[in-house]
Amino acid sequence: VNSLRSVERAARFEIQRHAAVLNDGTELYYEVDEAEPDSGDGTRRRRLFGRRAPAPVTVVFSHGYCLNQDSWHFQRAALRGVVRCVYWDQRSHGRSERGQEQNPETGDGTPVSIDRLGDDLKAVIDAAAPEGPIVLVGHSMGGMTVMALADRCPELIRDRVVGVALVGTSSGKLGEVNYGLPVAGMNAVRRVLPGLLKALGQRADLVERGRRATADLFAGIIKRYSFATRDVDPAIARFAERMIEGTPIDVVAEFYPAFQEHDKTVALTRFVELPVLVLAGEQDLVTPSEHSEAIAALLPDAEFVLVPDAGHLVMLEHPEVVTDRLADLLARAGVGPAAATVGIHGDTGSTAQPGG
Repeated sequence: VNSLRSVERAARFEIQRHAAVLNDGTELYYEVDEAEPDSGDGTRRRRLFGRRAPAPVTVVFSHGYCLNQDSWHFQRAALRGVVRCVYWDQRSHGRSERGQEQNPETGDGTPVSIDRLGDDLKAVIDAAAPEGPIVLVGHSMGGMTVMALADRCPELIRDRVVGVALVGTSSGKLGEVNYGLPVAGMNAVRRVLPGLLKALGQRADLVERGRRATADLFAGIIKRYSFATRDVDPAIARFAERMIEGTPIDVVAEFYPAFQEHDKTVALTRFVELPVLVLAGEQDLVTPSEHSEAIAALLPDAEFVLVPDAGHLVMLEHPEVVTDRLADLLARAGVGPAAATVGIHGDTGSTAQPGG
């Protein structure tokens, strides 16, 4: 039922597709869902917030590593028409172009930095939301991108950002994550993985054929590191697999070094006086919940939500929790009242069929 409602609602809105062109020539793909024009009685907005939103706002969603904007499927279905939302694909992910600094023939080039992603987010904001208040939402690498934006553009945070959501992300020390592996084994992996990924990136065609040949094994690995729920809906699991499988191995290699160097702890101070949501899956093996706890400790007024029985892709695994907390964040940011709840959203049941 929920998925059918989502389809019906989506049919009423024309998706606006755009590209932000960066200084290096890279085109970043983004889509805009405009707020539904008010009929005069605020009926549509009351469905989410209980009354008409008092101020125009753009909510900008940034996705994680090896994913794309479709990872926000359920949250997009819930918010469509209620508030203006921008969903974008980070460089070399989804429908965005490959970063121009990378040579696709050799796999050589300048590794992508988290600072570069922060600049990319600024370019998308300049193109999609050049004025008005903004709420920034980032998952995993997307949360790091939001932190990099704060580091590089503090005046934007001060003047325009009215709320921030950091979902399953980290402000640093990712080199200490063991991904559920024995410490000794993980230390060995850390020593060889950067060079191995680079080598694999230079044989991308061969590697991609191998990934297809070992699809079942790869799917099992994705499920382990994406979800904590043992009986996660197969449609949701396959949806996640398609996104991750769609990320070429040379892109995986190009981005990996950035996480080892990532440290934006100081940048978090830019958010101290803002409404902030820090949310994590309790069983996240990729960015363990301790990293979210560390962020929350530096932002004492933030709402910290630890979702039981949830892994890294918490917004797909428990979409109702993430959507409800985002609705409350928008309420605290002045978009709706404090008692905001979402009555219509997707879920992880068999009726939910996320699409592109």
